[in-house]
Amino acid sequence: MRKLAFSGMFFLAAAGVAQAADPLGEWKVEEDKATIRIVDCNSRLWGVIASEQIPGNLDNKNPDKAKRTRPTLGIPVLLNMKKAEDDKEKWEGQIYDATSGRTYDANIQLKSANTLRVEGCVAMILCGGQTWTRVVEGSTTPGGAKSGAVAPGTPKTTATNPPAPKTTAAPFPAPVGAPKTAAPKGATAKAGSGDQATSEVCLLPEIASAPAK
Repeated sequence: MRKLAFSGMFFLAAAGVAQAADPLGEWKVEEDKATIRIVDCNSRLWGVIASEQIPGNLDNKNPDKAKRTRPTLGIPVLLNMKKAEDDKEKWEGQIYDATSGRTYDANIQLKSANTLRVEGCVAMILCGGQTWTRVVEGSTTPGGAKSGAVAPGTPKTTATNPPAPKTTAAPFPAPVGAPKTAAPKGATAKAGSGDQATSEVCLLPEIASAPAK
């Protein structure tokens, strides 16, 4: 009887851990080329390049010529994702591939507390995906940076940004799909988050002016 009760308690505890898991935080892409920091901005998920393996990359394939000289470090790659109606663990939106300058329809789905499946498709024909691994706070990320660092390019606050990590790690190297533009609309950091990095990411112009589709 005690064994049964203990098993039930263990099951409830495990269920609580599963429910507490979410995509927020820093994730290492396949082949360790970069990490992506996912934040909640006005109930939408956004992901920016937080660290890179090779330094000095520019967003030189961007369809907006004015952005082609900006560093890829700190740019949004997971764009304006909202929770799927049919799956509470899935979020749907777009993903930007800096290696081609193209944008895909995409979704992310939490497979476990530390595993995230990222998939993108064009017209549901050309599809690709990766499985990302959660980065433990304080661990070393690609380029030797510490996780939790705010990437250059985010608005300045009283805290100082750490040295720039290192390379463009666009989640989907194959150039498929057409680039998409965003219409303006305000977005703010999730109320009460107390997360400086989240606030800075949410203040990026592309995110703050994005539409709530």
